Amino acid sequence: MPVPHLRLGVNIDHVATIRNARGGIHPDPVRAAKVAIAAGADGITAHLREDRRHIRDDDIARLKAAIDKPLNFEMAATDEMVGIALQTNPYATCLVPEKRTERTTEGGLDVARQHIVLAPVVTELSRAGIRVSLFIAPERPQIEMAAAIRAPVVEIHVGAWCEALATGNARSAETEWQRIRDGAAFAKTLGLEVHAGHGLDYATAEVIAELPEIVELNIGHFLVGESVFDGLSETVTKMRAAMDRGRAKVRRL
Repeated sequence: MPVPHLRLGVNIDHVATIRNARGGIHPDPVRAAKVAIAAGADGITAHLREDRRHIRDDDIARLKAAIDKPLNFEMAATDEMVGIALQTNPYATCLVPEKRTERTTEGGLDVARQHIVLAPVVTELSRAGIRVSLFIAPERPQIEMAAAIRAPVVEIHVGAWCEALATGNARSAETEWQRIRDGAAFAKTLGLEVHAGHGLDYATAEVIAELPEIVELNIGHFLVGESVFDGLSETVTKMRAAMDRGRAKVRRL
């Protein structure tokens, strides 16, 4: 069976973070999205948080109008965000946990416990023709419940693996890698499309690209950070190359 193309979704949240640090309109996340697409991104991800700490409502509306690739709208499962998603009609939404006190998303959704709240959101967005992904830890109960509430996609939170590698904790890294590998394989057996994200850099993206069950990576903070030194176009190009190198190893097997 052919190995599927590995898509790159570029998250432009922290371009907006830089803009908001001073106010005004520069740098523009919509311009960043266009640069990323020109450099090889398959789609754009943006998280509209309740507190609007980076992406704003106007950014979402402008992204939908301006880009020619799929928009993945990250959102909490709240009435406000469901209303905005239905009005905006992005290609996809990714439901994520959200707390005002966190710097970034700290973990995956607890779908197993929150399915009563999440199920109607998945249903409503799906009925509107919006593809729904759930951002979860690679744990069987979470994956099973994601399938049970008919979410077509799961995005595996790989932050713990990336953090273990970055801090040199080899034992923890191996444990987390096994969880990711097993979780991706299990999700695929349930008919779920599998994505991954959080904390990925060139090296980890190349490694995770070797898992054929994963068909999309969503990467933002690292790319925006590296763009300070190399420019956004160059960093996206390098990321695309790293992912392609990893995928090529699967095709040679």
